Amino acid sequence: MFETFSFLPPLSDADLSKQVQYLLNNGWTPCLEFEDPAHAYTDGHGNSGLDSSINTNYYDNRYWVMWKLPMYGCNDPSEVLTEVKACVKAFPNCYVRCAGFDNIKQVQCHSFLVYRPKLSPMEGGARDVADRQI
Repeated sequence: MFETFSFLPPLSDADLSKQVQYLLNNGWTPCLEFEDPAHAYTDGHGNSGLDSSINTNYYDNRYWVMWKLPMYGCNDPSEVLTEVKACVKAFPNCYVRCAGFDNIKQVQCHSFLVYRPKLSPMEGGARDVADRQI
């Protein structure tokens, strides 16, 4: 549904720290993004007229709103976790993900969910782990 680890239960702060450290160890710049449930899913969004399902490997609506600027110079996962908490506080009904950008190749190399809104599935919230399959 949402990139890496989305089929797992929510990650703990310790798990998130390890993933952020992985980004930092690879020299990637962490960046937080958020989006409301109505626009967070990639399947069936957009107006390009193309098949935008996940199965086609092309999908509209893959760009989410950036939380502040990318965290250039970040070398401590706790800095990212602090910003995650601030983003969730400001937007509690939005999904939040952390992306890792390679400043040399100018591409996103990794991305994972760090927060799922506490809404029912009918409101666009996260499904139970057993229901997260295609």
